[in-house]
Amino acid sequence: MDSSLAVSALAALAHDRRLAVYRTLVVAGPDGLAAGAIAQALDVPPSSLSHHLGLLEQAGLATVRRAGRSLFYAADFAAMRALIDFLTEDCCRGLAPLAETACQPGECQ
Repeated sequence: MDSSLAVSALAALAHDRRLAVYRTLVVAGPDGLAAGAIAQALDVPPSSLSHHLGLLEQAGLATVRRAGRSLFYAADFAAMRALIDFLTEDCCRGLAPLAETACQPGECQ
């Protein structure tokens, strides 16, 4: 992941409502949730939710699929992992004694 993608993803998450939507998608797992279920779970008006989901999708953090008349949104777990790896790739560089007990990029599955 390059810096511009990371900035876009972090900007999308830098809003309390979008962060709540994203965390809801993460909990839902790879199958995601229908937009109506997300709106109901978070008590968000559909027009606001559509805006927030659109920004998460544009940032590459969420995917959308149509099933009949419903739109299902899901967290893009590969993108989430790439962002976390980007943020932690230099963890503890220069601090060799701490490296074994501190974060190890890419080890979380």
